[in-house]
Amino acid sequence: MKTFWVAANQNIPWETRKKFVTTAIESGAEAVLINSNEVEKVRELGKIFVTAPPSEKNVADIVVTTEIDTRLIQDLKEKGFQAAISVIIDEKTKEQPAIAAAKTGANYVIISARDWKIIPLENLVAELQKTNTKIVAEAKTAEEGRTLFGTLEKGVDVILIDPSRSSLDEIKKLHYVVEGLKSEKITLAPAKITKIKPVGMGDRVCIDTCSLLRVGEGVLVGSKSTGLFLIHSETVETPYVETRPFRVNAGPVHAYVKVIGGKTKYLSELKAGDEILIVDKSGETRTAIVGRVKIERRPLMLIEAEHKGNKIKTLVQNAETIRLVNKEGQPISVVNLKPGDEILAAIEEEARHFGIKIHETIIER
Repeated sequence: MKTFWVAANQNIPWETRKKFVTTAIESGAEAVLINSNEVEKVRELGKIFVTAPPSEKNVADIVVTTEIDTRLIQDLKEKGFQAAISVIIDEKTKEQPAIAAAKTGANYVIISARDWKIIPLENLVAELQKTNTKIVAEAKTAEEGRTLFGTLEKGVDVILIDPSRSSLDEIKKLHYVVEGLKSEKITLAPAKITKIKPVGMGDRVCIDTCSLLRVGEGVLVGSKSTGLFLIHSETVETPYVETRPFRVNAGPVHAYVKVIGGKTKYLSELKAGDEILIVDKSGETRTAIVGRVKIERRPLMLIEAEHKGNKIKTLVQNAETIRLVNKEGQPISVVNLKPGDEILAAIEEEARHFGIKIHETIIER
C-alpha cells in the first residue's frame, strides 16, 4: 500500500514545524520525521507514527539511523522498534549504500537525492524489491511524488515530502495522489436475472461508512467470487423511510464484498476502521472507511443471474429499500425485479483463495 511521510526535522523554529505536523495528521500521512527530543511534542498533537533518530529512551515508533549496521538494526527490531536507514545519494556510485542498507534487514531505507533526474531510481527499485525493505523516497512536490510512485511500475513504497522546500499545500496534494492510487477501474457488465426467491431468515450486514455516498454508488457483493452484484447505497428517497446516504444494506454474513487492492472479504469480517471499495454505475471507484457494521436477523431473498453462461448469485434482505443497479445505471428495488431484467455485476474468470485471485478450479454453488 502506497503512503507518505512528512519531514518536520528541519533547522527552523518549532512553531513553523508544528504546522507541518498538524497538516500531516489532518492529511492522513502515515508518519512524520522529527528530531529525537521532540517525539512527545508530536504525540501531544495527534495520533501518527513518529520517525526519529536513536535516543536514550528510543520512544519513536520508527528509529532512523545513518549507520549501515546489521547488528544495530537487528537490536532495534528485537526491542520492538521498526528500523530505518537514511541514505543520501548524489551520484551514480552512491547507489550501493542504499542497497547495502536494505540488506541489513531494515524495515525502511530512506533515500534522499539532490536530483532524481541524474539518479536512475529504476536500479534501486529493481534491487530493493528483492528484499523485504520498503523504499522511502524524498520528493520536493506532490507531482514528483506521483512520478516516484510509478517508477518501474512497482515504484517506491513511501514518499517523504519536505514542506520547507515547497509549501504546506504540497502535503494536501500528496494526500490526493495517494488516494488516487488506491482507486481502480472496474468493468461492470449486464447480467440477466434468472431467479428471484424468498428463502427465509438469515443474518444480514449493513455497512455504515464514514463517507456520504451518491446516487449510483454502492458496493460489490456476491455469493460467488466470480460474480459480484452492485448493491446500491441507501441514497434513494422513499415515502417509507429516511435516506441514509452513508449506508449500504449489503447482504448476508457469508457473502463476499470487494475491498481495496483487488481483494475481497466476507461481510462478516468487516469492522470499524476497515477500508472498502465504493463503486459507481460506470465502474469508477473510491475508498471509504467503515464506521460501523450492523448484523441483524432479517428475511432474505435469493437472486440468481447469468452473464455469457456464467451463473452468479447473491442474497439480500427482502425489503423495498434494497436496490441493485440496472444496465441503464438506475437503482432498482429488489421487490420490483423479475426474471429477464438486466442488472450490473462485476464478472471475473479467476477464483479466489483467502480473498486473493488465483488460477484454480473452484466450484461454488
